[in-house]
Amino acid sequence: MYLHELRIQSKTKVIREIHFHSGTNLIVDETQNINDIETGNNIGKTTVLALIDYCLGGDSEQIYRDPESKKNIDFVKDYLVKNEILIILKLKKDLFDEKSEEVIIERNFLQRNKKIMAINGENLTKIKGKGFEEKLSSLIIGERENDKPGIRQVIAHNIRYKDERINNTLKVLNNFTTNVEYETLYLFMFGLPVSDRTFLMKKLKIEQNFMERLEKKQTKTELELQLDIVKDNIRKLEKQKHSLNINEKYEEDLQELNDTKYKISKLSSKISELSLRKDLLKETEDELKQDISNVDLDALREIYSVAKKSVKDIQVTYEQMVKYHNNMILEKIRYITQDLPSLESKIEGYKQGLEKELSNEKGLINKLSISDTFSDLENIISELTNNHRRLGELENSISQIETSEINIKEINEEIELLEGNRFSSEFQDLLMKQLMKFNRYFTEVSKELYGEEYGISFKVKEDRKTKQQYYAFESFNLNTSSGKKQGEILCFDIAYILFARSEKIPTLDFILNDKKELMHGNQLLKVNEFAWENNIQLVFSILKDKIPEQLNNNKHIVLRLSEQDKLFKIEDELDL
Repeated sequence: MYLHELRIQSKTKVIREIHFHSGTNLIVDETQNINDIETGNNIGKTTVLALIDYCLGGDSEQIYRDPESKKNIDFVKDYLVKNEILIILKLKKDLFDEKSEEVIIERNFLQRNKKIMAINGENLTKIKGKGFEEKLSSLIIGERENDKPGIRQVIAHNIRYKDERINNTLKVLNNFTTNVEYETLYLFMFGLPVSDRTFLMKKLKIEQNFMERLEKKQTKTELELQLDIVKDNIRKLEKQKHSLNINEKYEEDLQELNDTKYKISKLSSKISELSLRKDLLKETEDELKQDISNVDLDALREIYSVAKKSVKDIQVTYEQMVKYHNNMILEKIRYITQDLPSLESKIEGYKQGLEKELSNEKGLINKLSISDTFSDLENIISELTNNHRRLGELENSISQIETSEINIKEINEEIELLEGNRFSSEFQDLLMKQLMKFNRYFTEVSKELYGEEYGISFKVKEDRKTKQQYYAFESFNLNTSSGKKQGEILCFDIAYILFARSEKIPTLDFILNDKKELMHGNQLLKVNEFAWENNIQLVFSILKDKIPEQLNNNKHIVLRLSEQDKLFKIEDELDL
């Protein structure tokens, strides 16, 4: 699937219309005589790449947020909303066939009933879940039984304008991406069967954290040894107690007191167990919120306050902004917190039972204390009471650990069932064959363009926390020279397109790259020639003075921008 056209239009006119072709498509900064005022930055050449990414399911904030300060550029956002800017991206199956399959994507920056998020004329804003991404995935990748990896993950390496993607060959996703998610992505990309273990691994981590808390002070073995000692103490104390001359009624009351002590201990331990699990769920919920959200709410409040003074009919309230932020994490914590009401109900029930038993204990103690023989049994009763209490605590602690062990075993069995033969020698042989196929393309492309020979390898590693195995992929250089990271990344992306075609794996046939002024002119010429010969589409943003003379023409330059002619032409609106 290739880029065919990108159109930026307001409610009254077309602002930009960019037509793409096979081979190299340059977005050029033509700012001349750069001085202290004309910096050559923020003219919009990177924004073109961000707009394409936005149409492919990206976030709107990447269009009007400063990547360094992480703050919104208000006048850009206001311009996009006020002028009802609509971005239209057209993809085409074959650029040389006018009748080939076409995908038309439309997105604007408005909200609620004015929001446009359409594919081929169908607005998908009102579809529950990820309707837009699902539709996009079906058109680009095709129908799949498993929706992992997601379309945004699959196409991440094609769209490189953010620092983490510009500087990393394989680690192209955000910093919160797990090893298992990367494993799922690259197994899919290299044409192997995948299954999504991410949810089960998260569940396993929670249960292992719970087990770790339980055994923090004493292990199960230590508890079992202590339990045997306590049981032996009880047997000896019972023998001493039976040797005394106690009437039948006193024996019944004393037994009832011991039973009550045991029940109190069990109820207290159960309350502690459930409270610990409840606290762990709460901590996990907080951890998820802290991991995912990096929104500066104070900054949002300050921005909103300033915006409200400047704009009378502001469409988004501060509360709505906070609500939008919160909704991003609700789905992820839904599963974690769904058991909280049940836990709280059980805790309350056990507390009521505990109050009842404590009241019963008080009555029995008062009843026994007035017995004539109580003074003779005081020491034995005290020791028995303490031992029964300790017995309940130990049995409950062991029971908690055993329950957690069962849970961990069941989760591991689910993971093993889901993995199938993922780590068998047969599977690894198949993975090796696929990587060999890919590396033939990778080394061929890198040797042709950079004189280097790059490749991809894999290792089976073990997650430090869950102890589960996973495949880790990494790149290597066959030559003794250090090579260039930028060259390695571009060669990987080109090689993957060639590999995917040969393996009939659905993929995008274009590559978006920012900051190509770092590439030497001779290499840019080689890349251009290679891309044209292999019908690969390259879209590069670059400064004019870094373009080789052979590419400095309208055949290769699809958009020229400058300080006087920026992408959105906002300055024209301000002049009016």
